[in-house]
Amino acid sequence: MTITTTTRVDLTDPSLWARPDIADIVDGLRAEGAVHRMETADDGPVWSVLSYELASEVLKDTATYSSEGGSLLGAGVGVTPAGAGRMMALSDPPRHRELRTPAVPFFSPSGARNASRSITELAGEIFDKAMELGEVDLSDAVSALPLAVMCDLLDVPAKDRDMVVRVCDQAFLGRTAEERRAGHQQLIPFLLHQVMMRRAKPGDDLISKMATYRVGGRLLPVEDVVLNLDNIVVGGVQTVRHTAAMGLLTLVQNPELWRQLQSGEAEMGPALDELLRWTSVGLHTLRTASRDVELGGHQVREGDRVVVWTWAANRDPAAFDRPHEIILNRSPNRHLALGLGAHYCIGAPLAKAELSALFSAALERAAEIVPTGPPVYNRSIINFGLDHFPVRLLPR
Repeated sequence: MTITTTTRVDLTDPSLWARPDIADIVDGLRAEGAVHRMETADDGPVWSVLSYELASEVLKDTATYSSEGGSLLGAGVGVTPAGAGRMMALSDPPRHRELRTPAVPFFSPSGARNASRSITELAGEIFDKAMELGEVDLSDAVSALPLAVMCDLLDVPAKDRDMVVRVCDQAFLGRTAEERRAGHQQLIPFLLHQVMMRRAKPGDDLISKMATYRVGGRLLPVEDVVLNLDNIVVGGVQTVRHTAAMGLLTLVQNPELWRQLQSGEAEMGPALDELLRWTSVGLHTLRTASRDVELGGHQVREGDRVVVWTWAANRDPAAFDRPHEIILNRSPNRHLALGLGAHYCIGAPLAKAELSALFSAALERAAEIVPTGPPVYNRSIINFGLDHFPVRLLPR
């Protein structure tokens, strides 16, 4: 079997994904082969998956493609993450289900519905303030919602909330593994302190439920509780923040889409899924082969790393009609922006509620969003989004 080595394109280069010709680049690679073997600077050789069909196969088959070797690129060659087998993101069933169970009610559809009123009100307040200011950085403005929602779930004291978002930025968007690790290392002592307090005096918040959850009659180790909370906090804040900013940028760049949503010609539900597909801010997901397996005509060996490029899968013409067009009423729309299978995003219902509230608040209050400077993309292949999005909001 032939091994294809991709050397002319480095998919791990964050600047690549901001290029205007990125769609042509990815289409060209996918046409050459759905799976490519790549040499990466930080992680050594990896198999890159670009098609929807094979991406779905990898994500669903947790027995063959394990999460315990890491779920994201950047850790380094041969490095096993500290939370392997102890965090939801870094565990396989049945352990994954055990860790996920206490958190599920906080992110379930019913939980999202219960929180929808406060989420809608807060989104409205964010855009009311933005309208008053006139000129704002939308990337910063929209981050206030997921931060507030997450801090409410955790019952984080108000005095600590700015710290939480600052270290989340560093933990997810640091340019090096060391910077990202430093961000987590600042957040973890805070979470550890909170876990110990809630274990002694629990409430109804997420930290308390995780801290007092028992598996087989035993409390989860404190370290496992802290690691999972760290993952939930960072993911919950950053994913919504960048999807919201990138979604609004998409609407600004395509005024006809803004008009369709504002007039009611397009419904928010399907439109939200299309914006999730289109932005695909979580660019990739990493897995490690637990056995020798054939993937897309290539022999993947036990221990090999396999990377699903979500952005590429979500623009695969074999799975989506006119994939390079934004069709707000697209149906069906089985995008992979929120994952698939056992690791489907635990926070998906809540994230959708937050994003819907933010987009609706912007559409209700602003006749138009006018950029006052170029958008500045971050340098991340973990959550690809915007560092800055300066705009002026014109009232309706």
